[in-house]
Amino acid sequence: MTRNGPRILNVPIGLDATGTRTESDSLGEIEVPADHYWGAQTQRSLIHFSIGDDRMPKAVYHAYGYIKKAAAHVNGRAGRMPRWKADLIARVADEVIDGRLDSEFPLYVWQTGSGTQSNMNVNEVISNRAIQLLGGRLGSKDPVHPNDHVNMGQSSNDTFVTAMHIAVVHALETRLLPALSRLSDAAGRKSREWAHVVKVGRTHLEDATPLTVGQEWSGYVAQIEDATEHLKTTARGLDRLAIGGTAVGTGLNAPPGFGDEVAREIARLTRHAFTGAPNRFAAQASCDPLVRVSAALRTLAVSLFKFANDLRWLGSGPRTGLHELDLPSNEPGSSIMPGKVNPTQAEAMLMVAVQVIADDGAVSMAGAEGNFELNAFRPVIINNVLHSIRILADMMDHFREYLVEGVRLNTPKLESDVERSVMMVTALSPVIGYDESAKIAHRAIADDLTLKEAAMRSGVDERLFDRVVDPERLTRPGVAGNGRTRRTGG
Repeated sequence: MTRNGPRILNVPIGLDATGTRTESDSLGEIEVPADHYWGAQTQRSLIHFSIGDDRMPKAVYHAYGYIKKAAAHVNGRAGRMPRWKADLIARVADEVIDGRLDSEFPLYVWQTGSGTQSNMNVNEVISNRAIQLLGGRLGSKDPVHPNDHVNMGQSSNDTFVTAMHIAVVHALETRLLPALSRLSDAAGRKSREWAHVVKVGRTHLEDATPLTVGQEWSGYVAQIEDATEHLKTTARGLDRLAIGGTAVGTGLNAPPGFGDEVAREIARLTRHAFTGAPNRFAAQASCDPLVRVSAALRTLAVSLFKFANDLRWLGSGPRTGLHELDLPSNEPGSSIMPGKVNPTQAEAMLMVAVQVIADDGAVSMAGAEGNFELNAFRPVIINNVLHSIRILADMMDHFREYLVEGVRLNTPKLESDVERSVMMVTALSPVIGYDESAKIAHRAIADDLTLKEAAMRSGVDERLFDRVVDPERLTRPGVAGNGRTRRTGG
């Protein structure tokens, strides 16, 4: 017995059955596979929405487990259902949370825009699994009903968007933000390691004044850190949950305070500071918090695109490219050209970034479709946001491990480029004037001279040149030299 209720059997997950069994809903009876826990509404969805290969992310169902468990606890404590029944629902909800019932959630992304069928999928599975643990008949809805008990005080309209928030928060905290931190740390180590290695800068793809490799990499680190803070800031909007709004935000069929109490229980179970949304109408009619998070993911993708693209170009060669960097050789690059190695991790990152930008485009359009009291584009929003998080997190870890941590400097090439750099003439400009400096630069390019050779042939004193045009000094703020031109005799 459990809390004066019926005896709970110790039955492992699974149904040793073949063929079908009859389940029913408000539209009548339907046959469902006998070896699965889902019921009539799930089966109808499988029939009517078998579209493509995109299944509702399992993270949504795991999040739903927290909602059903929290609601059961609140309803049980309030006496709205027997405590044994609330405890049993919570026990099965734990199996949902832990992923032990993942095979029971087969629905496609492309379904009703409210996510009702996924909510009912959870309700039906918990109901039938609970009935199994009581030794009852699956599909009887007795003594645990999918709507009356598992869904008590709830609607798909408030629970699905609540599950979306929980799932995204969990994905950000456990996958994306840790991957960002690891990548930032790895890039930061390279920045510090190469803090004093001078290289030629580039603007408009043309030679510019020098900087250090460490300074260049510090820019990548700063972009990653900025993206991290932006994500953390936007993610705070996900802490506010719609639960308790039921159908249209009014809370009909939910006791006063139910939503806030369930939100507090979810916060306790997840150890995250979730609260009830201050306005359930906005929380259900729009998906603005998720749209903002998606935009932050897009911004991160743009930053990572720049990082990866720079490394791809800086590693180009080995004979006819920039080849400032030696990228790791992870795999052969060509089926016809022996010995060729390509910047595959950078290319993969670029493709991931493009996909995330595209995901955000769909999220933005779907977020705009919050007609009246309900946004009915929720499945595509959550699928795209979780997809972006998943591929970004995976890609950042691969990019870090198989490219960033193994990249090396081509020091001879860097030194040669600095020696032949023309744009260090910028340091002479405050000393001899812009026009004279420009003539020296053009002469160096036209006659294929080093800058020093061109300057000396133009009458600049060698000692002045060496004092002013110091590559390492030019990587720091300030005017590199002052005084008048000293020309050689003649």
